[in-house]
Amino acid sequence: MKKYIKYGLSLFLIMTLAGCKDYFDVGNNPNLVTTPNINSLLTTATSKSGINSRTFASTTTYYSQHLASPSLGSDTDTYRITDLSGTWGAAYYAMADIYDMLVMAEASKAYLHAGIAKILMAYNLSLVADTWDSAPYSEAFSRVPTLTPVWDSGESLYQSIGTLLQEGIALLGRTDAAVTLTPAADLIHNGNISAWVKTGNGLLARHLNKITKKSSYNPAAVLSAIDKSYKSGADDMKMGTFNGNNPWAAVAISNAGALLGGWLSSQLIDHMNGVYYGVFDPRLPKLTDITVNKNWVGTRNGAGNKGPVANTIWDECYISINSPVTKTSAPIYIMTYEELKFVEAEAALRANLRPRAYAAYLEGIRASMKKFEVADAAMNAYLGEASVSVGEAALTLNEIFKEKYVATYLSNETWTDARRYDYKYKGFQLPYDSALPAFIRQVAVPTREFTTNPDHAPKQQPTLSNPLWWDRP
Repeated sequence: MKKYIKYGLSLFLIMTLAGCKDYFDVGNNPNLVTTPNINSLLTTATSKSGINSRTFASTTTYYSQHLASPSLGSDTDTYRITDLSGTWGAAYYAMADIYDMLVMAEASKAYLHAGIAKILMAYNLSLVADTWDSAPYSEAFSRVPTLTPVWDSGESLYQSIGTLLQEGIALLGRTDAAVTLTPAADLIHNGNISAWVKTGNGLLARHLNKITKKSSYNPAAVLSAIDKSYKSGADDMKMGTFNGNNPWAAVAISNAGALLGGWLSSQLIDHMNGVYYGVFDPRLPKLTDITVNKNWVGTRNGAGNKGPVANTIWDECYISINSPVTKTSAPIYIMTYEELKFVEAEAALRANLRPRAYAAYLEGIRASMKKFEVADAAMNAYLGEASVSVGEAALTLNEIFKEKYVATYLSNETWTDARRYDYKYKGFQLPYDSALPAFIRQVAVPTREFTTNPDHAPKQQPTLSNPLWWDRP
């Protein structure tokens, strides 16, 4: 496995290991398994993919203004250059393990494992592409050794992601696999192939729906993939977190212990408490806890806590361990049924299939309410509001994006949507003391890439307000 990790993380890893040229050569370490079996690799691949969904979201949720820093002038809040080398590395380590799994699967005719590997590779690569636009891929995972892989364009990465998903789905349809899946090794779908087929199609629908600004956007293709994806919340792509160790809950617990983190943005709170849309969203009490002042108050991005110093006296809202989606035993949600209903609603609306769009929009709200365990009476009252149940003739993208913003709470996909929607949510404003004159649309290249892969990495940091490939017409 060492050579694939080297490719993905570039020469930096070798240089920082002070000459330990055989560091990744597991054959030299008697304490390591030299040839892990394919189901062990499946466990690693599913685990790292689930964790990466949260790792990326731990940054991008500040850009979508689900979260805000309690400290004045936080670099992430205010769009200043931050080095996400750890996040970059996590994605490439995961893809290296997935590539090992794929190579082993192809050699042993383990076609089901190969199908899952391609789907997980596509997912992790999408995290990179949606964050940095261009990045190494075509030469980063190859049987031809190179320590300085080329950077593929955003468009090329997008095409690779689509191909991986389609190939992965096709492999899952094979009935001649020589190796069976071990359910316990699969931390996402417990070896359920039909569930993986639905997830592959759901990821494909999500992927195809990102290019709404391109002339090649095809809503019919999105809807075709949706038809083969999730039918209920039971199909969600999620990963359990072992013995009550949900990482979002860990943030909330640390916050209660005066280690600051997990503060909710005023944008999210005012999106839900009636300030911006005139309707109180009953998911709010299921998402966070009311403050000591018995109100719902968020923190403005960039401005920090309103008190004289950042504090944890609950005068502003935080991530809550009482929420069904961030309690200690909650899984990490990677892709959900409710998200896909809003993808369906958008694609159907763009295809002028208004009855289908409106039905999917309402079902997305209901599914989100159920995920947050909102009582039926409160859900029905919300759906009865004229500004929510607008009717199929009056439905616009504004209602779809407004509701999806809540349904994808703490998801990395919310930042993708914010950029596609050009940040047009009501009340959305630049952070206080923003370093950019416009909203952020990409993150800085990891600094190590400039020194370890100088022939192929960008020559300088991009302007962070420049749109990615799929974000441009």
